[in-house]
Amino acid sequence: MLAIRLPEEIESRLDHLAQVTGRSKSFYVREAILEHLDDLEDLYLAEQRLIDVRTGRSRTYTLEEVERDLGLAD
Repeated sequence: MLAIRLPEEIESRLDHLAQVTGRSKSFYVREAILEHLDDLEDLYLAEQRLIDVRTGRSRTYTLEEVERDLGLAD
């Protein structure tokens, strides 16, 4: 169970959408969270990898290096 407080304008928009579509407000809140959760997780992971690269805990590889190491180079 999760309880959130929304600004009145967003609450009104959500109420209207639920009324005109016959779906619940919870349905739309759940859909919005699911829609953006993957993006937020990807962003967090990318930020962590960037920190790792900048601090020297990880490194990047060029396409040429990858192709060479995998025996795919021409």
